[in-house]
Amino acid sequence: MQTTARAALGVLMSMLAGVGPVAGQAAPAQPAVVQEPPPRLRPTPPTRDPATPGFVQATDLPDGTVPPADRNGNFIVGPTHTAAPETVAIAAVPKGTVHEFTVTAAESTVYPTGIARDAGTFGVPDPANPARLEVPTSRPAPWTRKVTVFVPQQYVAGTPAPFIVGADGPDPMLFTTLENLIAQKRIPVMIGISIGNGGGDAQGSQRGLEYDTLSPRYAEFVEQDVLPQVEKRFNVRLTKDPEARATMGCSSGASAALSMAWYRTDLYHRVLSYSGTYVNQQWPWNPDTPQGAWGYHARIVPESPRKPLRIWMHVGDRDLYNPNIMRDDMHDWVVANERLAAVLAAKGYPYQFVFVKNAGHCDRAVKAQTLPQALEWLWREK
Repeated sequence: MQTTARAALGVLMSMLAGVGPVAGQAAPAQPAVVQEPPPRLRPTPPTRDPATPGFVQATDLPDGTVPPADRNGNFIVGPTHTAAPETVAIAAVPKGTVHEFTVTAAESTVYPTGIARDAGTFGVPDPANPARLEVPTSRPAPWTRKVTVFVPQQYVAGTPAPFIVGADGPDPMLFTTLENLIAQKRIPVMIGISIGNGGGDAQGSQRGLEYDTLSPRYAEFVEQDVLPQVEKRFNVRLTKDPEARATMGCSSGASAALSMAWYRTDLYHRVLSYSGTYVNQQWPWNPDTPQGAWGYHARIVPESPRKPLRIWMHVGDRDLYNPNIMRDDMHDWVVANERLAAVLAAKGYPYQFVFVKNAGHCDRAVKAQTLPQALEWLWREK
């Protein structure tokens, strides 16, 4: 009886939908219900102590203060994070203009076809190499992104302008802070360019491919596909001097910022990094850089001649720790940033490293507290 009732109900629903079955035929089968895989749970990051053996020796600052803009080295900040006044619009400050345009894969010479990872999937470690992740669900997919551009009121049309390029745009806080610091003459009159990512995250995604790959390719995308449009659309000239060009980002955007300058020192000399993903997240796996961005501190920086770079970097005491199924001992954001600070010091780089208490990954409150001083430090002479 129950089976007959269900069949009758199915016929009735089909008729109400205008697609009733032909006489003598059974009602169409109901589609199978596809169960979405449960979300991946990330382990709760442990809270780190900046005095941990092996971490860099650092100056512990009074709570509520940030490192001075005229000093290099390692600093400890926190646990209170009050937004700096320069990150908020000030009425009396000359107002710049914010523009926006869209770039598509079809317009790109560097990434003319994108990729995406199927929803609800991640990847599987290679059983023969736990440092290598296989992502069979990554497939070709076009991308579209926005580019947002801040032009300060003080910019003189036709003159070559310094600029900073940021990842994962738009970034209104950056633009407001530039506006205020320019008015206070703490940084040069410069243009801010905030570029959206190509979509997704980590291995098998367009964002991961662009940001986590150790190569000059993303820098060349910016140089060839973005900057010419900025100049053409908004009547600005962007300087060719790498001393007057900076990159910035958070998480994988920070590793992209470092790679832009590391692989193209002819284009960029200044790097600003929040919660840098200096871990083994590069995909596809590359035997030349088998540790991904973890290799920056493990091998690449120590074994390379010193480059003309100036680097500001930050990590939070609750930053990411092993957030995926890989167990390769190369997915600890705090350790990666600590070790990178140590090798930068050993090679004699001008750098400032800020370990922040009471802070998570890409903590917005930390950025609002530290960004003005970080930008001012970044634009000082080496």
